[in-house]
Amino acid sequence: MNAYSSLARFYDSLTEDVPYKAFADFYREIFRLYGLDVKTMLDLACGTGTLTHLLASRGYEMIGIDSSPEMLSIAVAKQRQSGNPLCKKPMFICQPMEELDLYGTVNAAVCALDGVNYPPPELLCEVFRRVELFLDPGGVFIFDINTPRKLRNLDGSIFLDETDDVFCVWRAEFSEADNACFYGMDVFAKSGDFWTRGSEEHIEYAHEPQELLRILEEAGFVDIKLFGELEIREPTEDEERIFIAARKKGSL
Repeated sequence: MNAYSSLARFYDSLTEDVPYKAFADFYREIFRLYGLDVKTMLDLACGTGTLTHLLASRGYEMIGIDSSPEMLSIAVAKQRQSGNPLCKKPMFICQPMEELDLYGTVNAAVCALDGVNYPPPELLCEVFRRVELFLDPGGVFIFDINTPRKLRNLDGSIFLDETDDVFCVWRAEFSEADNACFYGMDVFAKSGDFWTRGSEEHIEYAHEPQELLRILEEAGFVDIKLFGELEIREPTEDEERIFIAARKKGSL
């Protein structure tokens, strides 16, 4: 079962409540905090490209990276729907995060909606090392995670999402042995008078914030900051999503 294969064409309709504008606004606040004038940006694990296109509409030159060809095909299709002739079209590349390989460097990199929870611990150092490699000196990397507390609390939960054309059931189980939350998803999609069923599995690892800070430092990042959810403040102990920003050595 591959992640984001059956789910890809329904992802946008099932996630209409995601506050993409708030994410874009928050990134801008962090850029200001670091004193950066960002022009080029990488959107890591960009999915269907909603955030990528939103950031492009704000004037950033965007590169979107994702490992799912199904999700990226939807992201590319959105190019034709863009109504802003002044918006430079994002470039989309199909790559796993740990194999990130760009044609040049960018001023900033972001990874939204717990994309960093997906790589297992043994790959995180390579993910961060490659992001650092393709950042300009002084550039900033911003990402958010589902906290270990949140992932553990999901154990045994069952969730239902539906629209007129799709019915999605997903179950969450937390494994202490793997330190990870396993999501089993069944996607029932309407096709004419019939319904088809697809299944896939997602795994999110419970990365401890302090361990992430250590790996970032090992990858060469400095000036690392932790934030609460979409706010310039320190995270609380019961926070379910936290943001982390880190700067590459040098000046932009």
